[in-house]
Amino acid sequence: MVEGGSQLDRLFATVRACTLCAGVLPHGCRPVLRGSRTARLLIVGQAPGARVHASGIPWDDASGDRLRKWLAMERAAFYDDSRIAVVPMGLCYPGTMPKGGDYPPRPECAPLWHPPVLDALSGIRLTLLIGQYAQARYLGERRKATMTETVANWREYGPGHIPLPHPSWRNTAWLNRNPWFEDDLVPALRRRVAEALEG
Repeated sequence: MVEGGSQLDRLFATVRACTLCAGVLPHGCRPVLRGSRTARLLIVGQAPGARVHASGIPWDDASGDRLRKWLAMERAAFYDDSRIAVVPMGLCYPGTMPKGGDYPPRPECAPLWHPPVLDALSGIRLTLLIGQYAQARYLGERRKATMTETVANWREYGPGHIPLPHPSWRNTAWLNRNPWFEDDLVPALRRRVAEALEG
């Protein structure tokens, strides 16, 4: 813990100093998360990629560009910690697999850090669950057999959650196969996010 600052500041400093997985992370530990007690929207993604590991800024990559497009949100608004919190399932970059794509988020992160962090983010009204790992943790047995089915049935998880696919370029083919996502879910997503951030 660091001296001074708010309880959330001290908690975030503790999280950012975590080295629990130092022995298994090929690029070292650099936990990435953001937020404040006044945040109304929480984004739970998978884990930082290489660019985010380098910058320390969540969603600071092409996936973030696509996510912001889905939200119809400029970078300045997206990175307003007083309104939006970002807490991935794995807080550190897990490295890239030999055949491409990142390794899954480290399983130690969410059980250790999500409970105290989410408890401190007491103003959250809406949580975006991006990808299968976030959906598995926060929807549990309520999720469907596949990520596609879970996202297609997003209305079942309101008002507190909206499941989304990962906005990676690797999912471009999925988006092309599922035009209902951008036709139906994205407009509703924008409305729900705007409502959550009001006031």
